[in-house]
Amino acid sequence: MNHWSLHPQLAGDTHPVATFGLSELRLMDDANYPWLILVPRVPDARELVDLDAAAQGALMEEISRCSRALQALFRPHKLNVAALGNLVPQLHVHVIARHTDDPAWPAPVWGRVNARPYTPEALVECVSRLQRALGV
Repeated sequence: MNHWSLHPQLAGDTHPVATFGLSELRLMDDANYPWLILVPRVPDARELVDLDAAAQGALMEEISRCSRALQALFRPHKLNVAALGNLVPQLHVHVIARHTDDPAWPAPVWGRVNARPYTPEALVECVSRLQRALGV
């Protein structure tokens, strides 16, 4: 029997926010952007098609929940939602609030500017605000 565990790269680059029915919700340690990561707790899942129909539906609901929270808290110009996995093969979905004045706009966030880690105080504040907005 396979057991699910968080990929070490995701564990090192993110902070825990909440546990949903399907996914672990994490905050990317980059204060340049409000950037959430959903990681479905499905062993060996690499692609969206590796999830059965029920899990795909649950993931879409969790993406929507995170998107609404980011909209309420940060009033972004655009939300970027992506499941790339080119460097980290474990299935994970990025939900990123984008603003026209963010450091990478209008390009994708990957590789544009160096990550700006949260200070301990800012991390606690951001996670708390997200948890309140998500109702967890």
